[in-house]
Amino acid sequence: MNSVQVRDYKNGRIHFIGIGGCSMSGLAQILDNMGYTVSGSDQAQSQFTDALSKRGIPFHIGHSADYVAGAALVVYTAAIKPTNVEFAYAKEHGIPMLERSELLGQISRDYKTCICVSGCHGKTTITSMLALITKDTHLDPTVHVGGMVDFLSGGVRTGGQDLFITEACEYVRSFMTMHPSYIILNNIDDDHLDYYKDLDEIKQTFLDFTNLMPPEGVLFANADDANTREILPKVTHEIVTYSVEGHGDYTAEDIAYDELGNPGFTVCHHGKALGRIQLHVPGLHNAQNALACAAICHEVFGLDMAHIDASLEHYHLAGRRFELIGERDGVKIFHDYAHHPTEIKACLAAAKKYPHKKMFVLFQCNSFTRAKTLKEKYALAFEDADTVMMPDIYPGRDIDRGDIHATDVVARINAHSHNCVYLPTFADIKAYLLSHWEPGDIVVTLGSGDVNKQQMILLQD
Repeated sequence: MNSVQVRDYKNGRIHFIGIGGCSMSGLAQILDNMGYTVSGSDQAQSQFTDALSKRGIPFHIGHSADYVAGAALVVYTAAIKPTNVEFAYAKEHGIPMLERSELLGQISRDYKTCICVSGCHGKTTITSMLALITKDTHLDPTVHVGGMVDFLSGGVRTGGQDLFITEACEYVRSFMTMHPSYIILNNIDDDHLDYYKDLDEIKQTFLDFTNLMPPEGVLFANADDANTREILPKVTHEIVTYSVEGHGDYTAEDIAYDELGNPGFTVCHHGKALGRIQLHVPGLHNAQNALACAAICHEVFGLDMAHIDASLEHYHLAGRRFELIGERDGVKIFHDYAHHPTEIKACLAAAKKYPHKKMFVLFQCNSFTRAKTLKEKYALAFEDADTVMMPDIYPGRDIDRGDIHATDVVARINAHSHNCVYLPTFADIKAYLLSHWEPGDIVVTLGSGDVNKQQMILLQD
């Protein structure tokens, strides 16, 4: 445990370097709600700094040592380099420091009940669904989400001290700082191989995470995920499973889709029907996400399906999750954060049920490591698309070592589904689409890099 504890700095000012990020903005608001004095700085304004302004939390655009002077504690993200002037000043002057994930873990300890939503895919959706359900049923949750959620006006809800609901991210084992009462484990996949040695190490890390629960803690596990099933015999806590394939404690039965591809299903517990849920977001994977919420809300809070359905009636996906960004020439353009092959397959299966003529998919791979280690899985991820367009790889945290190129991934996709074209730039992609799309088609842009910004060129004249 870090010897620096945020609770020791209640009477001083806590300064956030990089306060404009989704998570950092949320943590600053939670501390502010708990009575701490908070300030911050970031390189640019954003929707998350707008939320800070509404709460009256002071922050600066740009970085200066002057902003850190007098602070009792500094919080920083892993993206902040030691050369940052504020980071360097804090180090030089012996100001105590906490990394973002350490602060999140310490905050989680201060709530009566902490629900951690984990898994390589689906965390943001499940967390935001749980936020809506528990808010509507007057459980007054404090919520920390890793994305933009409209009904939260950001990625946070500041509530009471009884219930904390948060995403728990496996990257660099950051969720090992948490203090979970209950854990949702939605899936385990071969992601973040720039950090983990292999899939076995990832499985072991998730198993280690479950051991952070107290003896009375409960693991809610997706029984449809093979990697999750593999670790369950080693879990020492009570396990409650959920499944859309019919082999869990909680199951989704009689799944049916409306004309927009939105699923409805009956929730059953050990074969007994509890009630029906109708979603207004597309895809079987979202039925699975909602089932996870139904299981934990019924098991832990005793909520009935009527209340859960009433909340999810108004649920819309978090930002960058099958988000309609605009329309041009009678063609709707959607964006999804999906970047791992598993996520891509789920997203495109959902998009296939949305009314359309042809589906054009723009896939920006956000990592040389992912392109290299997952290219054979990418090859199988685009069967539901009519045409896939791939620009140059977005480097993300990676360095281009010259051993993988976008054309290598394109070649693997074409070896399987024969529907991928390499178009180096977004200008090339725009020109291609303008000469190929027709009214009634859809475009789905995918990736966690800067595709959400670059794609706006498609809407510009």
